[in-house]
Amino acid sequence: MPNRLAHETSPYLLQHADNPVDWWPWSAEAFDEARKRGVPVLLSVGYSSCHWCHVMAHESFEDQETADVLNAHFVNIKVDREERPDVDAVYMEAVQAATGQGGWPMTVFLTPDAEPFYFGTYFPPAPRQGMPSFRQVLEGVNSAWTDRRDEVADVAGKIVRDLAGREISYGDSQAPGEEQQAAALLGLTREYDPQRGGFGGAPKFPPSMVIEFLLRHHARTGSEGALQMAQDTCERMARGGIYDQLGGGFSRYSVDREWVVPHFEKMLYDNALLCRVYAHLWRSTGSELARRVALETADFMVRELRTNEGGFASALDADSDDGTGKHVEGAYYVWTPEQLHEVLQDDAELAAHYFGVTEEGTFEQGSSVLQLPQQDVVFDAERIDSVKQRLLGARAERPAPGRDDKVVAAWNGLAIAALAETGAYFDRPDLVEAAVGAADLLVRLHLDDHARLARTSKDGQVGANAGVLEDYADVAEGFLALASVTGEGVWLEFAGFLLDHVLARFVDPESGALFDTAADAEALIRRPQDPTDNAAPAGWTAAAGALLSYAAHTGAEPHRTAAERALGVVKALGPRVPRFIGWGLAVAEAFLDGPKEVAIVGPSLDDEATKALHRTALLGTAPGAVVAVGAPGSDELPLLADRPLIGGSPTAYVCRRFVCDAPVTDVAGLRARLSSSSS
Repeated sequence: MPNRLAHETSPYLLQHADNPVDWWPWSAEAFDEARKRGVPVLLSVGYSSCHWCHVMAHESFEDQETADVLNAHFVNIKVDREERPDVDAVYMEAVQAATGQGGWPMTVFLTPDAEPFYFGTYFPPAPRQGMPSFRQVLEGVNSAWTDRRDEVADVAGKIVRDLAGREISYGDSQAPGEEQQAAALLGLTREYDPQRGGFGGAPKFPPSMVIEFLLRHHARTGSEGALQMAQDTCERMARGGIYDQLGGGFSRYSVDREWVVPHFEKMLYDNALLCRVYAHLWRSTGSELARRVALETADFMVRELRTNEGGFASALDADSDDGTGKHVEGAYYVWTPEQLHEVLQDDAELAAHYFGVTEEGTFEQGSSVLQLPQQDVVFDAERIDSVKQRLLGARAERPAPGRDDKVVAAWNGLAIAALAETGAYFDRPDLVEAAVGAADLLVRLHLDDHARLARTSKDGQVGANAGVLEDYADVAEGFLALASVTGEGVWLEFAGFLLDHVLARFVDPESGALFDTAADAEALIRRPQDPTDNAAPAGWTAAAGALLSYAAHTGAEPHRTAAERALGVVKALGPRVPRFIGWGLAVAEAFLDGPKEVAIVGPSLDDEATKALHRTALLGTAPGAVVAVGAPGSDELPLLADRPLIGGSPTAYVCRRFVCDAPVTDVAGLRARLSSSSS
C-alpha cells in the first residue's frame, strides 16, 4: 500500500512511496499530526543519486520491523534536498554545529515545532565501528522523549537560539580590490597540488568556480601562475577517471588525490559548470583538449540528461545493475581486461594500454576506471576512435544507471549558459537550440504571471516548491548568456524580471546581504543564508554576478549597487577561504574590469562581417564582458541604442564604466579593444 509520497513529483520521494514507513512530505500537516499525537518528528533528508541514502533505505526503511517502530513512535518526514535546499540547509547547519560533520542521508529528530534535538547521518541496521544501530537510536530518542521531555525541549530551544546567533559577519559592503584578489590567489597557490592538479587532498572535487576565477584573473592581470593552475587542473581531471573517457561528462568527485576513482554519479550542475570552464579555457589558450572536453560534456548533457520537455534532468545514479540483479557503484563504467577482450579481440591490449586498464585493476574486484595516462607512445587516432565506439556500443548494452528526471531551475540556468556559449564558440547551433529549449521550458512552466519561479518540475508538471535565491540568480545568468549569444532582447527582459525579485525579496535593504529564501517564503527555524560556493555557486554570489551583468547591459544603477554591496562578502572571505568562494572571486574580477560592454551593429545577424565581429566579441576574455548584437536603431537590447554603422560597415563599440573607445569595423581592432591593455 503506497504511503503519502505516491503523489509527489520528486523521484527521490517516489523511491520511498512503497516503503512500509508511513512517510509524510514536508508540510504543516505533518507537524500538526505530531502535535496531535504528542510524538517527535523523524526528518530524513537525501537525494535520488545518493549511494548511502539507497543503502539506508534498503536496510531500514524497507524493513517492516523498523517501520513498525517508526510508525508507532514518530511522525516521519522525507525530504528531497534538491527540491527543498532551504530545509536541508537549516538542519544541515544544525547537524554540523552539533557533530562537526554532515552529509547525506541526514537524520534529524525534531519537536512538533520543528526544533531539532538529536542528529546524525547514516545509521546502520546493526552496531558498527562505534556507531549505534538505527533501532538503538530510535529507542533512545523515544525514551528521552517519553521520560525526559523537558530536557529535550531545553536542548531544542538552545540549539535554535545558537543557530539564530550565527549571523554572518562579512565586513563592509564594498567589492574586493586588487589586494584582496591577490591574497586569494596566494591562498589558492598554497593549497594547490602541483603534482596532481586541484586543491587539497582526498576526496577531490572539481574546482570549476575557482578555475573561472583563475582564468579571469589571468585575463585581467596577465598572471601566468593563475593560468598554469587552471590549465594543469583541467588537464589532470580530463585525463583521470573522474571524466568519462567514452561518453563524456564528469562524475561528482574523486575519492583519491589523483582523480582516478570517482564517486560515479553525474550531476547536471557539475557538468554545466565544467562544460563552461573548459570552453573558457579553450577561449583563453586554444587548447585542443579543452575544446574536446567542452564539446563532449555538452553532448553528454544533451544526449543523456535532456528530458522530453526540453529541460535537463538532475543526475544519473552512481549505482547500476552489475548484470546479476545486484546494484553496484560504478558497474556501468568500469572494465576488466577480459571484458575488453570480449568486445575488442585483437585491439584489447591496445585499449588496456591506452586507458590504463590493468590485471589488478584500479577499482574493485579487478576492474579499472578508464583513464588517459600520460604516455610517450603515439596512438593511431582512427584505431582509437574505433575502439571507443565499440566500447561505447558494448556499454550501452549494460543496465544503465537510474536518472533523476526532475528539472531544477537553478541547474538548468547553469546548463543554458554553458550550452549557449559552447554552441557559439564552436559553431554548434544545435547546442544553442538546446539552451533555448530549456529556457523556453523555464519560462513556460516554472515562471508564473508575476515572474515568480518554481524550483522544480517533472514530466511537464511543475512542483509545489518556491524558487530560492540560486534559482533566480542562475536562471538569470543563463538568460543573460542567451541574450549575448542570440541577440534576442526577450532573454534580457526575463533576466530583469527575475533580478527585480532578487532586489525586492532576497536582499537585506540595511546591509546588502542576501538570504537564500525570499522574505515571504515559508518561515523555518532560521532564514538560511550561505555565501559560500560549494558544489555550485551560492545564491549570494550567483546573484551578484547576474546583477552585475544586467547592470552592464542596461545601465541600471540599483542592480550595480546591489552587486557591489553583495561582493562585500567576497572581500571578507576571499583572502581567508578562496577555495569556497570561487564564483564570488570570479564576479569580483568582472567588477574590477568594468565589466566591458560590447555592442555589435550590422545590417543583419546573418551578415558575414557582423557575424565575425559578434564571434570575436564572444571570444574576448575580458572578465564578465557582456555582448549585444543587432541592427542599428534596434530597441531589442539597450546597448544598441544610438550605435550607427560607420561608413556603412558593421561596427563594434566597446565601453567600460560610462567611457567608450572609438568604434571599430574590423576584427583585429575589436580584438585589441577587448584585451586587458585597453582597460
